[in-house]
Amino acid sequence: MAEVAPAAPVKAAKKKAAKPKKAGPNASKLICDAVAASKDKKGVSLAALKKALAAGGYDVDKNKARVKTTVKSLVAKGTLVQTKGSGASGSFKLAKSTEAKKCMSIYC
Repeated sequence: MAEVAPAAPVKAAKKKAAKPKKAGPNASKLICDAVAASKDKKGVSLAALKKALAAGGYDVDKNKARVKTTVKSLVAKGTLVQTKGSGASGSFKLAKSTEAKKCMSIYC
C-alpha cells in the first residue's frame, strides 16, 4: 500500500504591529488653514496650496492622493468653494456659509 505523508503542522498567522498614529493636525485642517491664510480674492490654486502645505512641513510628495481627495471632499461638504476648474484642479476659497464656519470650528 502507498504510504501517506504526514500533514505539515499549521502555523499561526503573525499579527502585524499597529503603527502609532502621528500627532498633529489632519490634512483637512491644514488645507483649510492654508486657504484661510491666503489673501487672494479669487482663491488658491491647487499648486499654491501644495506649496503652502510643503512650507508648513507637510510631505506633499508622499501624500499627493490624500491632498486631492481631501480637497474634493471639502468641496463636496461645502467647506471650500471651487472658483475655477473641475475636480481637484482649479482654485479654491473658503465658503461664506455658516455651515462652513461650523466645519472650520470642528477642525480647529
